[in-house]
Amino acid sequence: MKILVFLLVLANLLFYAFSTGLIDTGGSSESNRVGLQLHPERIRIVASGEPPAPAAPQAAPVEPVSAEVATTEVAAEVVAPVCLRWVSLAKVEAERVGRVVGGGFADFTMTQKTVAGEGSGWWVHMPPLANRAAADKKAQELKTLGVSEYFIVQDGPSRNAISLGIFSSEKGAQEHLAKLQALGVRSARVGARPDKEGNLQVELRGPAERRAMLQAALLEALPKNPPKDCE
Repeated sequence: MKILVFLLVLANLLFYAFSTGLIDTGGSSESNRVGLQLHPERIRIVASGEPPAPAAPQAAPVEPVSAEVATTEVAAEVVAPVCLRWVSLAKVEAERVGRVVGGGFADFTMTQKTVAGEGSGWWVHMPPLANRAAADKKAQELKTLGVSEYFIVQDGPSRNAISLGIFSSEKGAQEHLAKLQALGVRSARVGARPDKEGNLQVELRGPAERRAMLQAALLEALPKNPPKDCE
């Protein structure tokens, strides 16, 4: 019985030595070792003693620009219109400016207002009427309302206007206007009294791309009195 057990153990040991290549049996042990090896060509080195690099952040998706936003950006690039001004122009000079604008710059607007003279004070008045006949008719209406203190301006830029009183302060002029309105006078107003020369403040506004052409034309009309940019 002991002999049988010994033979079984010996057989197991021989089988183990044969299967693991401890016993050389020619090419068979070498092929077994190759079969047990890893495939080196399939091994890829990721890093050499360094942590792996972080993944690159993904770019945020680009939102399409709406038509409304694009229109707003284009509108912001539009150049503001040009504005030129004379603080004080004689009536004859203002007429020259008017001829320049009417002669080739219809896309410009011209505005003018009376310049108050230094120390001239304030006046209550009705703006200039179309002609003397219209001014006389308005004067008759004033008489009907009980207004007796007035006069019709004979010349200057305020020709055919009706003056209803001259005052040293705006407050006094406003108080007189209130009395006239209580009598039924509706078209009277308060303003700075014009200077004796009848000078005018003139402004021109129009497209910026025509600025150079307009200034060249104005230089010919008023060589000694060029306009300045509006403030």
